[in-house]
Amino acid sequence: MAVLQQQHIDLLFLDIQMPELTGVEFLRTLPRKPVVIFTTAYAEYALEGYALDVTDYLLKPFSFERFLQAVNKAIVLIQAKSGPPAAPPATREAQAAKDHILVKSEHKVHRLKYDDILYIQSMREYAAFYTLSGRILSLNSLKSLEETLPPERFIRIHKSYIVAINKIDTLEGNMVQLGKERLPVGANYREEVVKRVF
Repeated sequence: MAVLQQQHIDLLFLDIQMPELTGVEFLRTLPRKPVVIFTTAYAEYALEGYALDVTDYLLKPFSFERFLQAVNKAIVLIQAKSGPPAAPPATREAQAAKDHILVKSEHKVHRLKYDDILYIQSMREYAAFYTLSGRILSLNSLKSLEETLPPERFIRIHKSYIVAINKIDTLEGNMVQLGKERLPVGANYREEVVKRVF
């Protein structure tokens, strides 16, 4: 407890049954919660664990493959929270020259071309990429995507949406039209949308 109060911890593996207080009770006492993976033999605590926003729930005995799956999920979440590291100018130029973004989803890496992306919607810690061929759900944050995607091609229009500039057809009031889709424009983003898109 002292270490958690004094230092920044990225990832905590937490058992449920512990002396004096349970893992659930312990987690509730933390003012700054790290990414947490429950490790326990008691399946009945799973629902309560997810209510506390734990990243994963490893039910003992678990395999090494299942452990790695939980760790990889936690790593993606930690990276999404911290955002991408600042890239040197040469790397930023290389990123701008690229025509795609790599997106991890369900143990696959998708190579999404910028031209195929219509918009991206925030869904808590996930981001839903709406493309010409369907939807891809990825553990990602809009903040990190906003910093990664080329600004001349994509714009944040709302706290929950990033859209491809060249896919916007019309702006009407506080809504933009992308084909058949209508998306809200947040009050804080409207001026920038009007300036950059129209």
